[in-house]
Amino acid sequence: MTDFSWREQLKGNLIVSCQALEDEPLHSSFIMGRMALAAKQGGASGIRANSVKDIREIKKLVDLPIIGIIKRNYENSDVFITATMKEIDELMTVEPEIIALDATLSVRPNGEKLDEFYHAIREKYPEVSLMADCSTLEEMVKADALGFDFIGTTLVGYTEQSKGDEIEANDFWLMQKAIEKLNHPIIAEGNINTPEKVKRVLEIGVYSVVVGSAITRPQLITETFVAATK
Repeated sequence: MTDFSWREQLKGNLIVSCQALEDEPLHSSFIMGRMALAAKQGGASGIRANSVKDIREIKKLVDLPIIGIIKRNYENSDVFITATMKEIDELMTVEPEIIALDATLSVRPNGEKLDEFYHAIREKYPEVSLMADCSTLEEMVKADALGFDFIGTTLVGYTEQSKGDEIEANDFWLMQKAIEKLNHPIIAEGNINTPEKVKRVLEIGVYSVVVGSAITRPQLITETFVAATK
């Protein structure tokens, strides 16, 4: 994991998010592994994946860099993406190139502060690259100052503080402002659901772009076609 040649592989290219939660029809490590293989054959340069089981299966089939997460709900917390050191420890057993975690202002498990969590990870696993999943420009600026290796727009519109925000509003204004203000590379993610949007955010200057639902969640893809029949 100390070889960072994979960074150039991601630059200017597509990362495919291969995830299916327990209540989704494709929930299966076997299926996610094949989904990742299909993404690689289609030209993807990286994979974002949820859970140790899925990452382990994906690594058997593809040699692409992986952004690893674990989604887990905690009582009295709005944070569920790699929320505690428990998830970090689990992910380190499969050594993804990047670990992404919620870096929003939302309430964290046990009232832990983001900066406390960040520094604890850096102390325990100094070699791992970290991605901040953010929902507002303020959060991105804070994550950048803390020293996250990558800043993601993953949670724009999904938190209480960003409700109503649209990631593509006004020609991706939020991304443009982030690029002006931040020192670390930005990974565009969230509602990037057409090839045209992928092209546009890369033109704006993001480091790379994650696409998930539009490629890997057939029930949602089907809904868009069904809607056209109504």
